[in-house]
Amino acid sequence: MNKVVKFGGSSLASAEQFKKAARIINKDEARRYVIPSAPGKRTPGDTKVTDMLYRCYNLATMDDEYEEEFEEQLSAIRARYDEIIAGLGLSIDLSDEFKTIRTKFSQKAGRDYAASRGEYLNGILMAEYLGFAFVDAAEVICFDEEGNFDDERTNDVLSKRLSDTPKAVIPGFYGSMPGGKVKTFSRGGSDITGSIVAKAVHADMYENWTDVSGFLVADPSVVKNPKAIDVITYRELRELSYMGATVLHEDAIFPVRKEGIPINIRNTNSPEDKGTLIVEGTCRKPRFVITGIAGKKDFASITVEKAMMNAEVGFCKKVLEVFEENEISIEHMPSGIDTMTIFVHQDEFEEKEQKVIAGIHRSVEPDFLELESDLALIAVVGRGMKATRGTSGRIFSALAHANVNVKMIDQGSSELNIIIGVRNHDFKDAINAIYDIFVNTMI
Repeated sequence: MNKVVKFGGSSLASAEQFKKAARIINKDEARRYVIPSAPGKRTPGDTKVTDMLYRCYNLATMDDEYEEEFEEQLSAIRARYDEIIAGLGLSIDLSDEFKTIRTKFSQKAGRDYAASRGEYLNGILMAEYLGFAFVDAAEVICFDEEGNFDDERTNDVLSKRLSDTPKAVIPGFYGSMPGGKVKTFSRGGSDITGSIVAKAVHADMYENWTDVSGFLVADPSVVKNPKAIDVITYRELRELSYMGATVLHEDAIFPVRKEGIPINIRNTNSPEDKGTLIVEGTCRKPRFVITGIAGKKDFASITVEKAMMNAEVGFCKKVLEVFEENEISIEHMPSGIDTMTIFVHQDEFEEKEQKVIAGIHRSVEPDFLELESDLALIAVVGRGMKATRGTSGRIFSALAHANVNVKMIDQGSSELNIIIGVRNHDFKDAINAIYDIFVNTMI
């Protein structure tokens, strides 16, 4: 077995958390490649090191009057790492590293460089503590001249480097462009690094260790004590991630999916929990008809109505071009014979709503145009729905019983998900009603 293990910020926020991670790694010889994040929050009121680095770099780029504040912030960051070093009983000294950081900050090396130092320094400490080799991600994670991730080059360089390195720590979140300039992924990108490394070493498993025991059927801030998901497919996860489920960075799926490598979401604080297994496909029957429920609030809808629009070639294209010209992304687009409705983020749309309305009138001359705001979209996702009759009916029944008015319902041809539109104020009631009828009534 060959496993890649990634530990999130909360899993490496302190010396005590480092020790937990090390025990997990040392318990299984197959855990050979480790991807650390930067130290996260030690307490709810604490600050993540990445946020501290962003602030420190901003101070470094300001006038000399902020010099003292800059030094204080840099010292605070240093103190976080010194605290971990002391707690682990390590003899390593990061003085030279912080001298380099100070110099680079003064040279305005960029926000990406600044943010990456959290993972970089944590990687050095983790490698020292485990006795593993340290591989700087800037040497093996490649971006092109435009700052786009270079999949092929990275896989070649990383595979070659790690083929001679049986055990290594590779910091997450960043890489470098051809000239050596550090480039980061989007926030939470250490998940992506772990997936990239798993692909490069042909891992049997990619374990992603965090502070929760896998994915839950629903958001615990909406549903009280929701059940955990044992197994979920990549397709189901994509649907849930798109609609707000955030345990794993959604782009982390792609590298391992190409290789058929499963991802296991585990809890550093409860390592005995099996967590959630993410796979390409499975014969295992889900515990419930649905796999998960996720949603987002604050959408607006624009309904365009015109008689015989279905016979007018290019009608939808003309409408969508209006949104493209105004740089407004479209979230969902259910349609009927003579109507089409476009869901967009309300905050994006409000500034340009009159331009969009005028553009639609010029482009397609609608018979009627209606706007609605303060809407929420909820995705009910599950591979079990395909083989179960009456899923939509049960959703309607549950929402009606909860006195929730359904503004829109749309089922994809794959029968993997059903999208429901409701008012913002009905958001929690709708999710709880759906959860209750598919989960609580099945227990």
